[in-house]
Amino acid sequence: MKSPIHEETPTETPDIAEVVLAARHVTKSFGPVRALKGVNFDVHRGHVTTLFGENGAGKSTLMKILSGVQKPTTGEIILDGQPVELGSTTEAQELGICIIHQELSLAPNLTVRDNIFMGREIRGRFGVDYAEEERQVRKLMEDLEEDIDPLAKVEDLRLGQQQIVEIARALSVDARILIMDEPTSALSAAEVEVLFKVIHDLKAKGVSIVYISHHLEEALTITDHAVVLRDGTMTAYAPRAEIDLEWIVRNMVGENFDLGSPPDGYEFGAPALSVKGLSVPSHTDGELAVDAMDLDVKAGEIVCIYGLMGAGRTELLECAAGRIKPMAGSVELHGQDVSKLSISDRIQSGLVLVPEDRQRDGLVQTMTVGRNLSLASIQNFTRGLFTSRKEEAVIVEDSIRDVTVKTDGPGAMIGSLSGGNQQKVVIGKMLVTDPSVIMLDEPSRGIDIGAKAEVFRILAERAREGLAVVYTTSEVSECLSIAHRIIVMRRGKISAEFSHDTTKEAIMAASGESLVH
Repeated sequence: MKSPIHEETPTETPDIAEVVLAARHVTKSFGPVRALKGVNFDVHRGHVTTLFGENGAGKSTLMKILSGVQKPTTGEIILDGQPVELGSTTEAQELGICIIHQELSLAPNLTVRDNIFMGREIRGRFGVDYAEEERQVRKLMEDLEEDIDPLAKVEDLRLGQQQIVEIARALSVDARILIMDEPTSALSAAEVEVLFKVIHDLKAKGVSIVYISHHLEEALTITDHAVVLRDGTMTAYAPRAEIDLEWIVRNMVGENFDLGSPPDGYEFGAPALSVKGLSVPSHTDGELAVDAMDLDVKAGEIVCIYGLMGAGRTELLECAAGRIKPMAGSVELHGQDVSKLSISDRIQSGLVLVPEDRQRDGLVQTMTVGRNLSLASIQNFTRGLFTSRKEEAVIVEDSIRDVTVKTDGPGAMIGSLSGGNQQKVVIGKMLVTDPSVIMLDEPSRGIDIGAKAEVFRILAERAREGLAVVYTTSEVSECLSIAHRIIVMRRGKISAEFSHDTTKEAIMAASGESLVH
């Protein structure tokens, strides 16, 4: 039986480009859970097809099937008009299909060069031709307008640069069908513009792009046609001329809603977090990432810190949390200097950080949902060498309920959760410690609009209870959601400060940014 959406699929539109890859009536089940329910999906030569949907809608599952990572339960994959079985990513790559995964799959202890050519090394007369590999990597970085040393270790690169390496690795395969799953989640606005130029050039060469992004407005600038998945089913398809932001949100979540507004009806308390004359060294050079900065955040106040990549946002939060030592200045919690305290002591004192890279710094992938939630507060239910499983279970169950984690239970592995629910676990883990100040570095990275709204709702509720909230973002719309006050950073300093009723244009101008076209 045909899916209802099948009659509206691009294959039946006569003036659209040739279909090179297609999914037909594809289903995918994981035990009793049906992740995909008879999906029809077309990829067109030289076009960008943007796939929208909430976390858990089935987007990544569909892309894994198209790229050989997983096999469908039923249905078929058609390439160049012929059914194919993709048994592995290697087989898919040999057929010209390559995927850039949402979560980075790099080996941090290897160089950029070795990551890009891992498993397909260039061979010369005397073994691996490292010089030729290095030359090709330098050319890739030149095309991406990124100054990354091919011999640098990946673990020494910032997250955005690691994302560039992931993109470069996919481009080096010379694919004719390129699947990009959240490729810009850690990129600066300038890096996004470069990537979009690369996509434009690839399209001109006939390369087909499948693009998945939770940056809805950004994705609209490059899409040729859009598909929306919801609960494992394709709910809508339309060419670019017929869609806008409201169309996407309506078909994704069933209604058009915003990300909330600043909680009101109460007064802020005394300053909970203060940084005074804080100077923080850069990760990559001898310059200052944060330059003699002063900032107070009051109890119950929500402060958003906005700025371009490299503005110093991450370094500010990591220094306040104890992950980086300051060159000068101090960090105070309720008037007490905590600059010399360890990370764990700061957590015990009520100052916590939700890091930007949840996979690397926020979660333990080999642990369950429950163990991840209880990890930061384990001392609260540990007696000597023994842990009270009963107390831990109560804390975990309460946290799952409070931050609305969708999971099969505390015993489920953390990797079984969607990106949005994994982020809720990281936030829940820190909230379980009963902090007075929570700092969140890009809390919405890689999560959909529904999950963003949930995260911001949780933070707004806690602010009403007196929690001081500081979060960074690279999306202007998120500045204008729940924040009472917006701080714009530029080159390590505060360049402007706004109240909630400011405009996107004012915020971007203060950061030195222009809209991506």
